[in-house]
Amino acid sequence: MSKKARKTAKKVANADRRLTHDAAKHRDTLPMRIAGFLGEAADQPQLITASVGTIAAGLIGRRPDLVRGGARMLAAHLLATAAKTAIKRSIDRTRPAKALRDGEHRFAPGSSHDHEMNSFPSGHTAGAVAVARAAAREIDGAAAPAALGVGAIAAIQPAAGNHYLSDVIVGGAIGWLAEAVVDAMFDRVAGAVTRTVADRAEK
Repeated sequence: MSKKARKTAKKVANADRRLTHDAAKHRDTLPMRIAGFLGEAADQPQLITASVGTIAAGLIGRRPDLVRGGARMLAAHLLATAAKTAIKRSIDRTRPAKALRDGEHRFAPGSSHDHEMNSFPSGHTAGAVAVARAAAREIDGAAAPAALGVGAIAAIQPAAGNHYLSDVIVGGAIGWLAEAVVDAMFDRVAGAVTRTVADRAEK
């Protein structure tokens, strides 16, 4: 890396920390605590429940769009989760709240299992983006509310002291890519399953 590139990277990293720390200054106020609690809607168990619930609702209501949407949501979420987990296990980064509390920030290769050292990337954002994009592909009317929900969840992370802005951006990219991979494979796999079921039904 050239000297100019290193200098630019350092400026970006400093801006990332400064902006996030400024945003997180009010993380202990009641409104921010409530916002942080609501942001947990994008945690892994909740997103899996939403995906499975969508499939169930589709089966009960005989809504193929919900069944397909829920299946896409679940697949995209699982892939995004696997990707973000692999990265988290190889990189240690202090969460903003801890960095503000202790006055120390680490961002380097590592394998810590300490929750407060697993800031990078944002798993909530990765999962939310993956699920929202998947739902929007199949379920009528889901695109706008899903986009608003993702925007709110992403914005909450730095303000609540959970993640740096760069964690959120990378998490969003992981979710987007995971859903794109699922989309590229979904119709092919779903078509093969449908044909198999139809063939067995005819026999």
